[in-house]
Parts: sequence; structure tokens; C-alpha cells
Amino acid sequence: MQVIDPHVHFWNLGQGNQPWLDHPSPNLLGDYTPMARDYGPEDLLVDAGDIELLGAVHIEADAVDPLAETHWLAGRIEEGRAPRLPSALVVGADLSRQDADEQLAAQCQASEKVRGVRQILNVHADPLYDYVGRHYMGEPTWCANFALLARYELSFDLQIYPSQMSQAARLAEDHPEVPIILNHAGMYVDRHHMTGWREWRDGLRRLAACDNVSLKLSGFGMLDHHWTVGSLRPLILEAIDAFGVDRSMFASNFPVDSLYASYPTIWKAYAEIVVDASSSEVQALFVENARRIYRL
Repeated sequence: MQVIDPHVHFWNLGQGNQPWLDHPSPNLLGDYTPMARDYGPEDLLVDAGDIELLGAVHIEADAVDPLAETHWLAGRIEEGRAPRLPSALVVGADLSRQDADEQLAAQCQASEKVRGVRQILNVHADPLYDYVGRHYMGEPTWCANFALLARYELSFDLQIYPSQMSQAARLAEDHPEVPIILNHAGMYVDRHHMTGWREWRDGLRRLAACDNVSLKLSGFGMLDHHWTVGSLRPLILEAIDAFGVDRSMFASNFPVDSLYASYPTIWKAYAEIVVDASSSEVQALFVENARRIYRL
């Protein structure tokens, strides 16, 4: 089974750049102590087992110093110890800062493999699920700096909750020149009431109406620690129905989702869910959309 994995994370704890891993504190992930260890391309290749990795996109991993993270990854790529990995970099940047332009310029200069930016935006009333505690998309400076992504020909990986999707759709409409990739199928978090389902379902369609937004099907274990093919199927099919096969792609979110399943188990579950898709649709979902969207 061949895949391009458009959502992986690597880190070296000795650099002290991911303090959230140095002192694990249970959060929406549960007890994530097992992944609080060095994780690099070689580890991913071992975890892949019988899944043939044609490429992988590294997504920033909440580093204290995002530029140092990029320099470290660029060095790993130059060493060539794990061929093709990572194939592209989605780096960290704080668009709320006055020096956002300088941040983006430095990131692009650090590696020719930089393709996009991610700044986590998740806000939730429940502290267990709240990531950032502020509504960046409502801040004038952040929104003004978002426009800089087009100048640097960078995409934006959008990690939000369904309650933020309408605001994100307005952002996408205001910046049609910026490709936006919705992370983790929109993180359907409020699962105990019909209103939560409707908010997620309708929010997906609101975002899908924007031609510059695509979808990453990943990270399901973060909100469903005991997922099964049966529990994933309605979410995945609903999301693909909203965005279409041409703007959807599967991803692993490793090593985060290693807390809940092995690498082959995740990919084979995806394959089982879309078993009735045509060969061209399967190729798009597992390989070609990631290749096109991240310009590999």
C-alpha cells in the first residue's frame, strides 16, 4: 500500500524546543507520556511497517522556537539518513506579531522545502480542549499578516474546532489566493448533542464552498481514543462528501495518533472505509492530492 503522508511530526527533546513533551500533562490526548521521546524520520519508517511511504509532510510541532525547528529539520534532510523524509515542511509562525513578515522570510530562507505555515487556532470553552485561549482570527494584526502568506507563496494549515468554521470561511473568502488546508477533519469535538454534529457538518460545507480550502482526514484518535472502523466511517464519508475526492487527503498525525493505533492499522482502516472507491479516487486520496496540494 503506497501513501504520501501529509501530516507527521518529528522532534528531538534534547533541543528543549517542545516543553509540552518534557513534562507531559494529561489533556485532550489523554496520557501522552508514551510519545514523549525523540521521534525522527527513521522512526517513522520503522513504524510504517508494510505501508510504503512515498513522501511525508512535516507539520510544525508547537516549538518554542519555530525557526530553530526548521533549521533542525533542514539539517536532517541534508544528512539524507531517511530518503525523501520529510518531503516538505509546514512551519510555525505567529501571525499576531509585528515581525510576522520577518518570521516568514526567515522560514523560507531556512529551507527550500518550506511550503506552508501552521499556527494552531483552537479555542474552546472547556479548558481541556482549549489550545490557545484567544481568538486570533478576530485580531486585526493577525488578519493583516495572514495576507503575507500569498506574497511568500505559502499555504496555511488550519487547525480549529467546528464553532470557528464560519469565521474561518470568511477568512478564506477574504484571501482566495492563499491555499488553506483544514486539519484533522475539522476536529468534531462536541459529540454529546445533535447541535455539535450539525455545527461540524454544516461548518464543513461552509468551508468547502471556498475553492481555496482542502481537507486533511487525520487525527481522529485525539477525540476518539478507542476508535473503530465503524466509528470513523460516518465522519470520513461525511467529510469527503462535503469536500469531494479532489480536495480530500488521508494523513496519519504520527506519532500523536500512535497513542491509539499502529501506523499500518490507521492506513488500512482508511482503505477499508473507501474500499468501494475507484482506483483513481483511491490514488487521489492516498497519494496525488497530497503531492499536488503541498507541491511535492
